[in-house]
Amino acid sequence: MGIEIERKFLVTSGDWRGNVVREQHLVDGLVAMTGGRKVRVRVCDGQATLTIKAREAPGVNAEFEYPIPLADAEELLTRHCDGNVMSKTRSFVPYRDFTWQVDAYDGVMSDVLLAEVELTRIDCDVPLPPWIGREVTGDPAYRKINLFRARTGRTASD
Repeated sequence: MGIEIERKFLVTSGDWRGNVVREQHLVDGLVAMTGGRKVRVRVCDGQATLTIKAREAPGVNAEFEYPIPLADAEELLTRHCDGNVMSKTRSFVPYRDFTWQVDAYDGVMSDVLLAEVELTRIDCDVPLPPWIGREVTGDPAYRKINLFRARTGRTASD
């Protein structure tokens, strides 16, 4: 089991764009979610994974990730995510000793721009780039599924 520790922030300007060192296009689908746990399927760069995350604390998740066949991922995305599928471009932006991941979403989520930084501990002192705004770690309004549902009108029972 791995532990994912990250902090999430709003992005206030496009000044990060000139410092991108790498980009990935990702498609994520939510297979199941209950009680602070979720199962996600992801396709990135022709590789597919199934990930189980369990919330330990705001910004801290137990994370189990497994490679799966691409054909299985495509079937899960198409038939078993109940429309809870999002695509995004993830940009990697170094700033001081950290690499920030800026996610720009497509489709109904195209107005969402979030930055995350992965840490070794949640209370790590992180120098904030000038294009970073308010921290939203642990704010349920900024969980991806809640942002998605707010824009599509879907509810938890859909």
